[in-house]
Amino acid sequence: MTTADLSSKPLAGWRILVPRGGPWGDGVAAELRSRGATPVIAPMVNFAPTDDPEALASALEALQQGAFDWLTLTSATTVDVLYSQGVKIPAHTKIAAVGETTAAAAQAAGFTVNLVPEQDNSASGMVRELAEREPEPRRFLTLRAEDAKPVLTRGLIAAGHDVLSVMAFRTVGEPVSEKVVADVHSGRINALLVTSGSIAEQVVKQFGAIPQSTLVAAIGPRTAKDAAAVGLEVHLVARHQTVTALLDAVVTASDNGATFRR
Repeated sequence: MTTADLSSKPLAGWRILVPRGGPWGDGVAAELRSRGATPVIAPMVNFAPTDDPEALASALEALQQGAFDWLTLTSATTVDVLYSQGVKIPAHTKIAAVGETTAAAAQAAGFTVNLVPEQDNSASGMVRELAEREPEPRRFLTLRAEDAKPVLTRGLIAAGHDVLSVMAFRTVGEPVSEKVVADVHSGRINALLVTSGSIAEQVVKQFGAIPQSTLVAAIGPRTAKDAAAVGLEVHLVARHQTVTALLDAVVTASDNGATFRR
């Protein structure tokens, strides 16, 4: 590809921080490159083992043996746990993902997603759509972080389903390199992608004050709300909770020049 080809792309010259690694991070990086940007993959969160690894191992074994009709995924980190364990999900077990970010992570890891809430990308929204889709009792496995509220589990049980809820991981911060911190502080990073509340929390903790020239982009209203709760100012919010919508919003901001600057 020639220099002229690169310069004609909408995000040519932009350096954009991708806050997650793994298959999802690689996919986002590839899409950024296709738009002319230089992705900086700097995972800011990771998962630590659950305090009850035996229960998780037993649940994952039952999953692979075909014990469940549905598996619910409420974060991309849950996908990371499954991927790291080499879990093979039977063809008859359907997968529900809470939003497009989680769904994209699952698909990047080789899983087939059967349901993503159309209106409300939340545990409550997932309960409503699953209850409509499955009026008869089904067997569900819900995997969640240890600090997450059991909204999905309680909702499915109230709808008459048989639910096994297992703590899959503990979310922990992942320190980025000193070079990445320096690049953020110097303004060499043109945009930060914020894809979850935990990412927003780490942005505040690890970077502190963000340069006025740096665009902070949230993947959806829920993430923007979580960011505001930890004191992170968001300049734009994707209209839909998908990576494509998020990057489209960044392209629009780049077309508008410095309108996002504080």
